[in-house]
Amino acid sequence: MQKRKLGNSNLEVSAIGLGCMGMSFSYGPPKDIQEMTALLHAAVERGVTFFDTAEVYGPLLNEELVGEALAPFRGQVAIATKFGFDLSPNSDPRGMKGSPGLNSRPEHIKEAVEGSLKRLKVETIDLLYQHRVDPNVPIEDVAGAVKELIQSGKVKHFGLSEAGVQTIRRAHAQLY
Repeated sequence: MQKRKLGNSNLEVSAIGLGCMGMSFSYGPPKDIQEMTALLHAAVERGVTFFDTAEVYGPLLNEELVGEALAPFRGQVAIATKFGFDLSPNSDPRGMKGSPGLNSRPEHIKEAVEGSLKRLKVETIDLLYQHRVDPNVPIEDVAGAVKELIQSGKVKHFGLSEAGVQTIRRAHAQLY
């Protein structure tokens, strides 16, 4: 399997990764845990080292599945997860009545990371990224919160999903 470095980081992963969303979210009901565990193990055996999940998938179920299934491969694989949705009881994370609201306030990011660490059964998240840009929170505040998480050892790398070039530059300036 070919490897790639992501961005300017030293995070090297397989050129082919596995998005895990459909295992427990979006494409029908959650799939059989044993079957999905076998699939994840087969992916590792074939050289896949990059796995993508998010707290909103399930919600929370996908991180639990990925964390449990990939526990035997710690240090051999990189797990990416995302934050940024409001999963409080007043929101509807399954999208039945519309999508959940965004929430990238710094205090929420820190809470989301604590939950992700537990569900993924890791001490450090390999790659954490904002699922959607939150127009109510300056990207500098988001990047600042993640920078603190990096400095505290809870996150290794930070990324943005669906962000424009100016937003990415502003976040980068805050980090470095």
